[in-house]
Amino acid sequence: MSGHLFISVLSVYLLDKSIPPTPFGNETMPRKIDDICASPVESPALITRPAVAPIQMAAVYGCASTADASQILGGDVAGYVYQRDGHPNASQLAEKCRQLHRAERAMVFASGMSAISSVLLAQLAADDHLIVSDRLYGKTTYLLTQETKRFGIRSAVVDTLDLRHVAKAIEAKTKLLVVETISNPTLRVADIAALAEICRERDVQLLVDNTFATPLLCQPHTLGADWTLESMSKMMNGHSDVIMGLLTGRHDLWDRIPAVASAWGLGSAPFDSWLAMRGLATMHLRVDRACLTACEVAKYLAGNSLVASVDYPGLPAHPEHELARRQFDGRFGTMVTFQLADDTEVAAQRFIEACVDIHFCPSLGDIATTLSHPRSTSHRATSPEECRTLGISDGTIRLSIGVEATDSVVTSLDDAFGRFKDSS
Repeated sequence: MSGHLFISVLSVYLLDKSIPPTPFGNETMPRKIDDICASPVESPALITRPAVAPIQMAAVYGCASTADASQILGGDVAGYVYQRDGHPNASQLAEKCRQLHRAERAMVFASGMSAISSVLLAQLAADDHLIVSDRLYGKTTYLLTQETKRFGIRSAVVDTLDLRHVAKAIEAKTKLLVVETISNPTLRVADIAALAEICRERDVQLLVDNTFATPLLCQPHTLGADWTLESMSKMMNGHSDVIMGLLTGRHDLWDRIPAVASAWGLGSAPFDSWLAMRGLATMHLRVDRACLTACEVAKYLAGNSLVASVDYPGLPAHPEHELARRQFDGRFGTMVTFQLADDTEVAAQRFIEACVDIHFCPSLGDIATTLSHPRSTSHRATSPEECRTLGISDGTIRLSIGVEATDSVVTSLDDAFGRFKDSS
């Protein structure tokens, strides 16, 4: 028997064993073609199971009875009815993230902005007050200080590195404090345990955006945070092919989150959830490599005469170096920010053009090293005065370190500075 014929016979045999055909003798009459086309396909009964969780794209699920549907929709029993309310891929991903964060509850969302919006919609009402760190992602600041005005929610922007200012800013109606573990883009480090203690004493909820740290460096719930937010689009997924957010929280605060996510359409899609689950499988490897390389990159930049200053928690000169060392268990993150000595937009553009091997990409967390220019991207709507206060200038460059060989990244930067110097 030839090889091709053997494979064909084997394939037919296996198919025959996996999905037994229905003989016409068991049917009262042959089914109509229209009915065959429209009827759902049953999953084959197999003694094996897939090694990887499959993508389950169903938008709606069949229920055995009205009682079953009511119990599932009411959260009394496990199951799915409508994809907007939940689906298997989202549940699998959320459970893994819950474990990573040592959290009581977790849910994945269509984006990081959707995740933080769910907390605002679930926890705050008209005349409530929230405290906003002055070192947040630009869109987060806009949401918390501008969009919330339309709902009658008041806000105060505070330097959360100064604990006295935080305590002083709390009012009787303050419900929420929002900070970033490592700030974007200047990489200042929040003292989460100290902020949590202040919030606990004044009955204020603490939400921590942990995107720059990931649960590999920091698990804010173990330090007292009530809510943890991750933009899973970044390091947790790590491949720049998903927009997704994660929210973890306390069980006693969680009740309204699923209802809000459903009513406002904030949930995630099955394919995105599946992609993020795939990315999560290598997060520990990617973050470890990127952290090691980031330390070497920071040291290289600190000794470069074309660089005025370097922001990286792993450098002893960083103002929160000791806090970062304790809070992040010896790792300092995958991001490095620096200021060009020629602190102008023209110089920044020249440097970007000189970076042949490191692409200008206004995001972060990819497997490849990228750079961004905060003044023209994430903080383009921030006033010059506010940028100066935050330490962001026209010559600020932010690096997101990837998984390439460490010496390759350093060499690429060194070559870029050579071209940059020659172009002046």
